[in-house]
Amino acid sequence: MSRLIGPHTADPCPRCSDEAVRLGTPPSAAEPDAVGYTCDRCGHAWSRQVEADLEVHDTVRADLPHATLYGDVWQLEDDRVLIRGAGGDRHRWVERWRVIPY
Repeated sequence: MSRLIGPHTADPCPRCSDEAVRLGTPPSAAEPDAVGYTCDRCGHAWSRQVEADLEVHDTVRADLPHATLYGDVWQLEDDRVLIRGAGGDRHRWVERWRVIPY
């Protein structure tokens, strides 16, 4: 289960359950549709698929370098998503690989 730590959301490691902020690494040529993660505590590495089936009005979370953004999908493009913040007052384009359905 994820929990808030300051402006970020911490996720548990699937192996040791250590909760930490993990921004992930963008897809690579070797894994073009996967976001990679590594646990700083136990060294376990795992990945998740980049969401290909997002739709307008889906509730999502985006892990950004400075904070975690929660909101609704407002518009979709091939490599990015426009998210309307939870308060509805701000919109932000985010790279698709950073977006997680919530």
